[in-house]
Amino acid sequence: MSTGTSQPVAPVQDGRGQGHGDGTGQGRGRIGLAGLVVGAIGVVFGDIGTSPLYTLRMAFSENYGLTANHDTVLGILSLIFWALTVVVTFKYVTIIMRADNEGEGGIMALMALAQRSLKPGSRSVYLVGIFGVFGASLFFGDGVITPAISVLSAVEGLEVVAPGLDDWIVPITVLVLGALFATQRFGSGIVGRVFGPVTILWFLVLAALGVLNILHEPEVLKAINPWWGARFFIEHSWGGVFILGAVVLAVTGGEAIYTDMGHFGARPIRLGWYWFVLPSLMLNYLGQGALVLEDPSAIRNPFFIGVPEWGRWPMVVLATAATVIASQAVITGGFSVARQAMQLGYIPRMRIKHTSSETIGQIYIPAINWSMAVIVIALVLSFRTSSSLAAAYGISVSMTMLIDTLLLAIVARALWPKARRWILPSCVGFVLIDLAFVVANGAKVLQGAWFPLVLGIVLFTMLRTWRRGKELLREGVQAGGLRLDTFISSLMLAPPARVPGTAIFMTSDPGVVPHAFMHNLKHNKVLHERNLFLTAETLSMPFAPRERRLALHGIGDDFYRVTVRFGFMEIPDVPLALMRGCDMEGLDIDPMDTTYFVSRETVVASRRVGMPVWRDKLFAVMHRNAAPANAYFRIPGNRLVELGAQVEI
Repeated sequence: MSTGTSQPVAPVQDGRGQGHGDGTGQGRGRIGLAGLVVGAIGVVFGDIGTSPLYTLRMAFSENYGLTANHDTVLGILSLIFWALTVVVTFKYVTIIMRADNEGEGGIMALMALAQRSLKPGSRSVYLVGIFGVFGASLFFGDGVITPAISVLSAVEGLEVVAPGLDDWIVPITVLVLGALFATQRFGSGIVGRVFGPVTILWFLVLAALGVLNILHEPEVLKAINPWWGARFFIEHSWGGVFILGAVVLAVTGGEAIYTDMGHFGARPIRLGWYWFVLPSLMLNYLGQGALVLEDPSAIRNPFFIGVPEWGRWPMVVLATAATVIASQAVITGGFSVARQAMQLGYIPRMRIKHTSSETIGQIYIPAINWSMAVIVIALVLSFRTSSSLAAAYGISVSMTMLIDTLLLAIVARALWPKARRWILPSCVGFVLIDLAFVVANGAKVLQGAWFPLVLGIVLFTMLRTWRRGKELLREGVQAGGLRLDTFISSLMLAPPARVPGTAIFMTSDPGVVPHAFMHNLKHNKVLHERNLFLTAETLSMPFAPRERRLALHGIGDDFYRVTVRFGFMEIPDVPLALMRGCDMEGLDIDPMDTTYFVSRETVVASRRVGMPVWRDKLFAVMHRNAAPANAYFRIPGNRLVELGAQVEI
């Protein structure tokens, strides 16, 4: 299950130096529709495409106590088929992908779209923000399990092809994952070019194996009839609901399909899913079921046992490659989601490394990469088998899918007056299905599902603490600050000496005198020839329109108030935006004669009303470890001056 956007398609340039999607797959430079479909298959479906490695096997694990007889196998397969049809095909691919935020998808984009559809400043906007951030936190909590369970399940093929190598499964898995995380700093552009062909080969092999096994037991095709799924629930009463804890493994990755929409467009993703990925998956699931109907003992690993003996070693290699691709999508998705969260003000600034000079979406965030590496490898060493990890998998993604449905209902009600007549009733059905998945996975809390829940809650606490702490910090600065217009007027009554050049003072509140400006006056006792008070804002859309990029307002005596705006999918490059915008406004700024001044506040926890002291201290630690402004805003280090200030919150 991927946590966010991946690559490798180079985005179209729109005049702002940024790429963006249009939700259709059109207008992406020289990349044709076929190329986009291949790219989407290679990146978007990597996670959901590796689910056949373990889904059916987990449904008959000892956790559920089911016997692999005729009726039960058909019932489970029917539930898998209709889960893929209703949850992934109908809900995500057909409906939710209509909710594109300027061409971008994912829970953060859906949250921003839902907030824009509500009355600004209302409590509903706040609650939608809470739901969105909580869903993103839970999504990441389950997302880190994907590399562990997928690579581990692929390497477990050794149990079938070479039982004597059982003891090497965990070390080989750790080695593969360690190499994957260690190579992230070099970028994934080269690897990305082989994603599509390898994944296409994977799905073709899935389909071929499925057909091969179905031919031995065509009876399995009856599972497409929903009656077999209903019959399973009738025979197992309410206890049958808990099997959805295994069925959900087949649909993890549905959110990733929506999240990656901005890189490929809705049409290529839909074409790839409807005509290639979904048929390949279902043929393989049915083929595994046919094998189990013919030989119930094959349930111990129906995927690899269903491969002819001559092809098992190559299949282990191909499966490992496919799971590495799925894991790569999770990692790069983590980078993209972290960048969006930074832009939206939910996590501290982090150092971002650009790994491609051509594709702006290819980034590397060391802190995210190594945090994920530690968690993923720790999961492998702790759980040791994919069966044990499966017990931890599903609860968070089920809750995220429920939040997606609620946000979809808000968007449909406000923005789709015609379609809402059928989408809103559909959302009622989706809520019931999502709740059933949540209940089923909730039963696995003591078996390991507590881990993604705890991780998600910890991340949610940190994100909300940072957001609230920044608000309190801003209030603290405002409380001790002077109004900018009034101060400039009084200052120019007896102005200090002025020196050549341009000074840019970065501030989060354009109406208050920045600390850096006050300290510069106090210690250097000079004013620059030209002074700009600059505020960087993030819009609730992926990319800022050119006409809204920069706003310049003169306040007299060569003092200017400047606002630079970025979308939440953009990398904020303040010098570039300032140079282009000021040229258009007729203000000539020489980059080599410009100095940036930034306030570096030291946060002190207090018992003032706002947050509990422990959250104040947590915010102080996060603030202290945030990346410097020059790295985040791409300001040259030799043009930056940081001046400190102490603020109580």
